[in-house]
Amino acid sequence: MDAQKTKVSTLTLLETLRSATRGTEYDGKLFLVGGYVRDRAMGLPLSASADIDIVLEGDALLLAQFLRDCGAADFAPVVFPRFGTAMVVVSGRDVELVTARIESYAPGSRKPETVEPGTLQDDARRRDFTINTLLENLHTGEITDPLGQAFSDIDAAILRTPTDPLLTFQDDPLRMLRAVRFAARFGFAIEPFTWKAARQSAPRLSIISAERIRDEFCKTLLTSRATLGLNLLKDSGLLANFAPELSAMVGVTQNEFHAYPVWEHTLIALGNLPEDASLTLRLATLLHDVGKPPTKATGEDGRVHFYGHAEVGAEIARKLLTRLKFPNEEVAAVTRLVAQHMRVGDYKPAWSDAAVRRLIRDLGPQLEDLFAIHRADVSALGPGHTDISRAEDLKARMAPIQAAQDISTLTSPLDGEALMRLLGLPAGRRLGQVKEYLTGEVIEGRLAPEDRAGAERMARGFLGE
Repeated sequence: MDAQKTKVSTLTLLETLRSATRGTEYDGKLFLVGGYVRDRAMGLPLSASADIDIVLEGDALLLAQFLRDCGAADFAPVVFPRFGTAMVVVSGRDVELVTARIESYAPGSRKPETVEPGTLQDDARRRDFTINTLLENLHTGEITDPLGQAFSDIDAAILRTPTDPLLTFQDDPLRMLRAVRFAARFGFAIEPFTWKAARQSAPRLSIISAERIRDEFCKTLLTSRATLGLNLLKDSGLLANFAPELSAMVGVTQNEFHAYPVWEHTLIALGNLPEDASLTLRLATLLHDVGKPPTKATGEDGRVHFYGHAEVGAEIARKLLTRLKFPNEEVAAVTRLVAQHMRVGDYKPAWSDAAVRRLIRDLGPQLEDLFAIHRADVSALGPGHTDISRAEDLKARMAPIQAAQDISTLTSPLDGEALMRLLGLPAGRRLGQVKEYLTGEVIEGRLAPEDRAGAERMARGFLGE
């Protein structure tokens, strides 16, 4: 059976753990910690699949084995003796078990160099922010504040580290990105000393892997206050560390058609996306004008131009997203939108049906995202810029064309194999050019999708045969 289908809700999972340890030496001595407890204390909706972390003043590895022996854990635990942690799977859900500990770090690593058993207070002091130090007794449900700071900081909407922020960020620089994410998610202010330490420690982010930076960046981008998060990343110097291409937009003024410089325009556009906008749409909107800084030029008439910024921006976006280890499919989807983001605004009634079909074919399932970027882009031009009539006219033009034919399926009547047999060409760039030419002829309406004989004549003619 699919493992996903066997997973249970968080409440059921906790009851399983509670029942397995009630009346044992662990009764009353196991504490939930982290985001689940924080969100409960803040009165936020609880995720049905929230991460579950349990800390105890004892050996987490022995607890993991106990849960396996009593049948609560699905499999043998995965243990990390050096760190005093273990991972068990209970009813299809991962549960991390942690020995309360004290840690110290080597200068060039975010992994602890030494780990010693400690108290619950010691363990709370090693965590990233005070709001994440709350403990909930697994058996009684009581939530306690071991350092006496979490509840007051939640009430004051403040993010601060439990100990010296410079040391906290030195030990694990990823925490600086987490500070930005939490500020964007909760609308909290970063406490001044913590903020100063983040700005001072920003260069240390270089020791963090691209994958971890990407994940935190995406989580920030998906919050309802993504623009706040991006400005914090900019002002702290963190953005320049991992995405200098985005920092390059800051301070770049535009022409008379724009009321705002490139960075401000971009954030306004991002903020005007629908709340449920996908990560792909958010990334494409963030990057849609990333090609403007290197293409900015002043013409002989004294006007500012950004010729080719969409194509240049697509290549910049591709390199940035690739460097941050985004999946190839995501990179392709975002760069396509960046490269094409001007096409809706360029629409004119004089367009041929073939030109409309080509746009539909080029964007495929991303067509609605393209219109969403256009709306956001127009809304960010400045006060009073709300005219999306071109988009509305284009949509009206598309409707009968799409109703008459499934444009997304238009392709050459001859596939690569048929073309190789016909033309004696090997697989490669030249063969691809022939197929692309035939597909273009179908889109233009000069070749019927089922006309194989016509396609053969055109293919030979394309090669000059």
